[in-house]
Amino acid sequence: FQMHPVLKAFVCGSISGTCSTLLFQPLDLLKPRLQTVQPSVHGLLGLCKGVSPSFARCIPGVGIYFSTLYTMKQKLLMDRSPTALESVFLGATSRAVAGICMLPVTVVKTRYESGRFGYGSVYGALKNIYQTEGARGMFSGLTATLLRDAPFSGIYLMFYTQTKKLTPQGKAEPKKLTPQDQLDPALMPLLNFGCGIFAGILASLATQPADVIKTHMQLYPQKYQRTTQAIAFIYKDFGLVGFFRGGVPRALRRTLMAAMAWTVYEQMMEKMGLKS
Repeated sequence: FQMHPVLKAFVCGSISGTCSTLLFQPLDLLKPRLQTVQPSVHGLLGLCKGVSPSFARCIPGVGIYFSTLYTMKQKLLMDRSPTALESVFLGATSRAVAGICMLPVTVVKTRYESGRFGYGSVYGALKNIYQTEGARGMFSGLTATLLRDAPFSGIYLMFYTQTKKLTPQGKAEPKKLTPQDQLDPALMPLLNFGCGIFAGILASLATQPADVIKTHMQLYPQKYQRTTQAIAFIYKDFGLVGFFRGGVPRALRRTLMAAMAWTVYEQMMEKMGLKS
């Protein structure tokens, strides 16, 4: 059985998503509570609340992102490295596709973590939202989600690819490097992770306000019918600082998750003999 390269990219992405979700879920739980000023979390089990919707979203979501990105790179770039602008386009488009596909689960995940809803399971939550709020509830915060996720992934991919180009491996093809320039293969994951951390911090800062707006819209769908209403409320109640609430756990989590996902993905793609 020969697996299609796009399917390989999906599998590599899904496994990398599983690793990063398992490691960084506690940081994800703190973020919506800080953004909406919810009670604090008690105990280790409390910190892992919402892990099932996180898995339901991240495992297929990261797979969709990487397989879309891989397909677009094959079609548009023909094996060359993307420019800064192309990286923004590729990252943003791939994330938009994954974000739209997984938005109903993202709504469930946000509500699970807030502590305000007593859902028993991901399926039960989806059913309840559809019955009480219809399709609109399932896709609440779509605009804010895309305004947050698409730019984050675009900016992240741009900084990630540009930073990697500054490394010895990025400046030339490995076969063109002299032996003293060659980086120990064992250090490559560490180098990729470092580039990912740098890219993630910059991308998180740029997209934090959209994340706060999205969280409010998904937790209070009756209160905020439009994105502009959420913006007005946050500004009126918390001022400009309100748009950066929960910024530290989000920046930590998004940065570490993205860096981990890319590191695992690139290592696995290499093992499968594919160019990531």
